[in-house]
Amino acid sequence: MPGLLSCWFTIQRSLFPALEDELGPLSDTEERFVRVVALLDIGPWMLPFRWKFTGRKPEDRHAILKAFLAKAVWNFPTTRALLDYLHSAPSLRRLCGWDRAADIPSEATFSRAFAAFASGELPQQLHAALIHTHLGPKLIGHISRDATAIPAREHPAPKPPPPPPAPKKKRGRPAKDDPPRPPKPPTRVMLQPTRSLAENLADLPTACNVGCKRNSQGYQESWTGYKLHLDCADGDIPVSALLTSASLHDSQVAIPLAQLTAGRVHNLYDLADSAYDVPQILAFSHSLGHVPLIDPHPRRADALPFDPASKIRFRERSTVERVNSNLKDNFGGLVVRVRGHAKVLAHLMFGLLALTATQLFNLLL
Repeated sequence: MPGLLSCWFTIQRSLFPALEDELGPLSDTEERFVRVVALLDIGPWMLPFRWKFTGRKPEDRHAILKAFLAKAVWNFPTTRALLDYLHSAPSLRRLCGWDRAADIPSEATFSRAFAAFASGELPQQLHAALIHTHLGPKLIGHISRDATAIPAREHPAPKPPPPPPAPKKKRGRPAKDDPPRPPKPPTRVMLQPTRSLAENLADLPTACNVGCKRNSQGYQESWTGYKLHLDCADGDIPVSALLTSASLHDSQVAIPLAQLTAGRVHNLYDLADSAYDVPQILAFSHSLGHVPLIDPHPRRADALPFDPASKIRFRERSTVERVNSNLKDNFGGLVVRVRGHAKVLAHLMFGLLALTATQLFNLLL
């Protein structure tokens, strides 16, 4: 990784000594934050959020963006906790871009900036650019796919009214002059391979609702909120992420997620659990030139077990499990205090940004 390696040497040999001369010794978390910010090319993506020379000049959005990255790196549960720490930590305050504690904007200003970042999909664009730059030219061995529950503090959206009941079928054999029965409409998974990525994303439900999933111990658990779907590369690096309603089955997002990942990196194997054992998903993986290794569903009668080599390779699927756990435990994924699909996704993407940059640098250690 020449680009990443040169960035590492620049940070270690030039940036850290200059910062320590100015701010004093940096803690391990502050060094990790500096690496995250240095790896992201933030400047070009901030153009839509600059002052348009009309109205009152807003606070520096560049510094606020770095503060939200710090919130993910320090795993602060709320923006209030972030502001309290900024007022008491001169090093982090100056790393973000404020010389004095009086220069830090109010919590309301942070809230307005976060809403603008979420509506403009800024964290998603930064993450896509990061993956394109550092993983796009590489050949990835395995992409591991899975979904995880994201509880949210909001009421579930009301359910749509049920469709009118279909007329009851006549009992017995149909008469010769009866019209043929209409075929069943195609399911979402059947239509997805023929659609573009934009069409598939527009078809996915994103409203907050109640989801139910069987955990690793075999018990059913339910939550109110959303579901985060991830594609992760070797090295515990999240490549693509989609946020949907909690009730949506994992298999409904596999093809759009594969389309999104295929536009960013080139990989050889697609690894997934038995929830993705659907003929259309297997066929779409083959159409991309990948080798799907999907755990056969136990209810499928013609399921064949993995051969010994595939069984060993399938162990790499634990990558996505570690990323889900790391995001929730260390990068704010477990505490979601915002509401609405756009803001919840932005909150999670700030955590994924910090996690991705951290894991990229860990490959060099």
